[in-house]
Amino acid sequence: MSNENQTGQGIYDARTLGTPKMLVLGFQHVFAMFGATVLVPLITGLSVSTTLLMAGLGTLLFHFITGGRVPAFLGSSFAFLGGFAIVAPKLADASGELTVPNTEMLPYACGGVMAAGLVYVVVAGLIHLFGVSKVMRFFPPVVTGPIIISIGLILAPSAIANASTNWFLAVAALTIIIVCNIWGKGMVKIIPILLGVLGSYALALVTNQVDFAPIAQADLFGSPIHASAMAKFDIGAILTIMPIALAAMMEHIGDMAAISATVGQNFIAKPGLARTLLGDGLATALAGFFGGPANTTYGENTGVLALTKVYDPKVIRIAAVVAIVLSVSPKFDAIVNTIPTAIIGGISLILYGMISAIGVRNVVENQVDFTNSRNLIIAAVILVSALGFNSVGGLVLYQSATLTISLSGLAIAAILGIVLNAILPGNDYDFARDLVRDDPVNFGRY
Repeated sequence: MSNENQTGQGIYDARTLGTPKMLVLGFQHVFAMFGATVLVPLITGLSVSTTLLMAGLGTLLFHFITGGRVPAFLGSSFAFLGGFAIVAPKLADASGELTVPNTEMLPYACGGVMAAGLVYVVVAGLIHLFGVSKVMRFFPPVVTGPIIISIGLILAPSAIANASTNWFLAVAALTIIIVCNIWGKGMVKIIPILLGVLGSYALALVTNQVDFAPIAQADLFGSPIHASAMAKFDIGAILTIMPIALAAMMEHIGDMAAISATVGQNFIAKPGLARTLLGDGLATALAGFFGGPANTTYGENTGVLALTKVYDPKVIRIAAVVAIVLSVSPKFDAIVNTIPTAIIGGISLILYGMISAIGVRNVVENQVDFTNSRNLIIAAVILVSALGFNSVGGLVLYQSATLTISLSGLAIAAILGIVLNAILPGNDYDFARDLVRDDPVNFGRY
């Protein structure tokens, strides 16, 4: 393969640049993914160190399964935040604010993440056996779009609750993100989350809002894996989180299309969606098993590919190794955890809204016809089921002294949406035909 694409702009073999430049490019990818990746454990209460380790290992596993062809970095998925909020909501601290990680329930949420990863594996197998068009016919935008919208709306109250602990810091974080995204150039436009955190954190330092005590108490080196945080399994938690894989798979497919367009190679055809979904799913299952959040291909890193025009997957693997190295320092974990809750709330204000907005964009850009009663019914049932059942704590299917089996609003919405799409006449979605209109649904991108 030549070192450049047909326009003479893309570099496919970074070794021609020399080792120092390859390392710098790898660190640039770390810089791009960092803000969004560590934000997920800060929101959910998971370990930052475990999250970074699973991002690095998950990326390397993905590259192994896809034959090292796809220049994708796998970081924390925002799609599963709604599931974590339902299964392991944060607890109240001494002042009544919901800032304390729910360490008792987080392992069960991670068990649900592991099960969701296995859904990817099953779908990848079905695609391999029956072809992508037949399988994706069950997951058209009229189903996945409203599910994505519901995730953002379910999370909205927690964003307000966190931001209300200090509106000055929250608004500062929100403002920086908006300014960087709208008026930023180059890397500034690609990493608005990280810049929003750093800028508002600087204000928190000036106003004496940061507690440094945990940093002094933390060790410099330590294991990022904690036995008490590893996955545990509960039917209710699994049924709550597992259906979110449907929305996350559409995110994955959109990202594969975006990376393919950026690099100038059709990764949906080769190595194929069966392999890329398998890699993403196994990385997610691995992360969930060891107590980390779900993984997903990152749009931020696709932005770096477009910016640098260096498309060599080896550069991404360097970034993965750097993430693993960062994960072995509890002191680094402690530094990240000093970020005030209000800053997380400010970022979440736009993040959760963007999740819902991306769901809207998903149905608009795929030209879902809502003058068609069939589509209107499916979307209406999904939205009302997700929000309505979530407001009453879900639906209990079975309860005894030792076992409770329940479905969350998201799980009910996903099941009803898939069933209605399958049985109602008029399902004309053709994945192979309509993929050209699919847009990356990446919950970490702005």
